[in-house]
Amino acid sequence: MLFKARPQDVDGAILRRHMERTTFPVLVDVWTPWCGPCQIMTPAYEAAARELEPDVVLLKLNSDVEQSASTELGIRSIPTMVLFCGGRELGRVSGAMSAGRIIRWVRERLPTAAA
Repeated sequence: MLFKARPQDVDGAILRRHMERTTFPVLVDVWTPWCGPCQIMTPAYEAAARELEPDVVLLKLNSDVEQSASTELGIRSIPTMVLFCGGRELGRVSGAMSAGRIIRWVRERLPTAAA
């Protein structure tokens, strides 16, 4: 996997592949283009990617385009971030966050070997 130190936009199929195949923790930001808090959080999520990668894969899923994947994830509000490791959910949080808060939130939930 090539790390770009920036979140990758994915569709439902690519998200499922990441969930099934990657050994790295995966952080998914579920968002939409019309969501104000999502737009506010975009630069923070990008900054968090520069800090967390290559230890964590950061993905973005547009819930308007990928409604079935969003439903599978049980998304009820946006923005919502969901952290997975080994295909298992480690946590989720809704609402816009700063880069520092995103980084802390992720690191607090990761197994020590992945932190």
